[in-house]
Amino acid sequence: MALLEVNDLTVNFYTEEGVVTACDNLSYTIERGEKFGVVGESGAGKSVTAMSLMRLIEEPGQIESGEILFKGENILEMSEEEVRSLRGNEIAMIFQDAQTALNPVYTVGEQISEAIRHHLGYDDKEARDRTIRLLDEVGIPEAETRYSDYPHEFSGGMQQRAVIAMALSCDPDLLIADEPTTALDVTIEAKILEQIEDLAEEFDTAIQLITHDLGVIAQVCDRVMVMYAGQPVEKAPVEELYYDPKHPYTVGLMSSIPRIGDTRDRLQTIPGTMPDLVDVPTGCSFHPRCPYAEEACTRKEPVLVDPETGYESSGAVDEHAAACLEYTGDLTGGLDYTVEVDGEDPQAQVGEQRE
Repeated sequence: MALLEVNDLTVNFYTEEGVVTACDNLSYTIERGEKFGVVGESGAGKSVTAMSLMRLIEEPGQIESGEILFKGENILEMSEEEVRSLRGNEIAMIFQDAQTALNPVYTVGEQISEAIRHHLGYDDKEARDRTIRLLDEVGIPEAETRYSDYPHEFSGGMQQRAVIAMALSCDPDLLIADEPTTALDVTIEAKILEQIEDLAEEFDTAIQLITHDLGVIAQVCDRVMVMYAGQPVEKAPVEELYYDPKHPYTVGLMSSIPRIGDTRDRLQTIPGTMPDLVDVPTGCSFHPRCPYAEEACTRKEPVLVDPETGYESSGAVDEHAAACLEYTGDLTGGLDYTVEVDGEDPQAQVGEQRE
C-alpha cells in the first residue's frame, strides 16, 4: 500500500469572475521514503494540491470530489480533530515563505518546542533539548543560544532552516516542501536542499517537493509529475523524464534550461501564458501554446497514457505516462522534436547549473 494515494481530486475556487478549477481530477501516489517532485509554472495548481493534502483549503475554495488516502485512511473524511493531530505530526509542510511561517512574537525555539510538546507529549526540558538538537542538525550555529532568538534575528536562510527543523521535529512520514528555497541565493539554496534530502533519509521521510525549477527536481527527486492548468500532463521516473520527455510542455520546460557549454544566444521559451482557469481551452488545455497542435487537440481532451502502447496509465511507480493525443493515434503530423543531451547524465547537467 502506498503511503499517499490521491484519487480524482478536484478543487474549485468560487470567484466573482467564475469558478476556478485549480485541481482537475488529479491522481498520483507517493511510496514510503520516496522523493516525489511536482513541477510546473505558476498557476499550475501545485500549491493548491499541497494545501489540499493538509486540508487547509479555505473559502472561497472547496474540495469538490476525490479522495486523499494517507496510510489507507481518507483525510477528507476525518474529523477536524483527527486532521489536527495529523498535521505537523505525520504530515508536515515547509511553506514558501519562512517569514510568514514563523510567528514574530514567539522565539524560534519555543515555536518548535510547542509542536514537539503537543504531538509527542514531551515535557518542557525534553522538548527544548530536542529542539536544540534539531536546530544544530539543520546547520544553525550556536543552536542553544539561538533557541531564544526571535525570527527577525535570523537571516532568511536561517529562518528557512528553522522551518525545516520545525517540519521534521515530530519525525513525519510525509514532508511537503512547497518552493522551500524561494528568494534564497543559489549557494544557500543548494545547502538547504541537501539538508532536506539528508534529514529525510535519516528519518525515513517521504518528500513531496513542489517547484517550478527542473534543476531542483533533478537534484532531489526520484519521480516527477509535470502539471499544467490543474492537471498532470506527464509522470515519470526523473531520469527518464530528462532523457526522454514525452509531452510538448515538458519538452518546452527542458529546452528553457541553460546547460553547461550552451552556445545559444537566447534560451528557448514557451510562447503564450498559462490559461485563465476560469475559462480553460476545450480539448487539450496546452493546445494554444503547442507547436504541434492539430484540430483534434481543440476538441478532444487527452488522458495520461503509456506512450509505447497508447493504453491508459495504470499508475505504476515505474511507469512513464503522458497526456498527449500523439500517443492515442489522434494526430496526423506527429511530434517532431529532439532533446539534446550531452554526456551520460542529463540530471547532472541541470543540477550543476545550480552550484
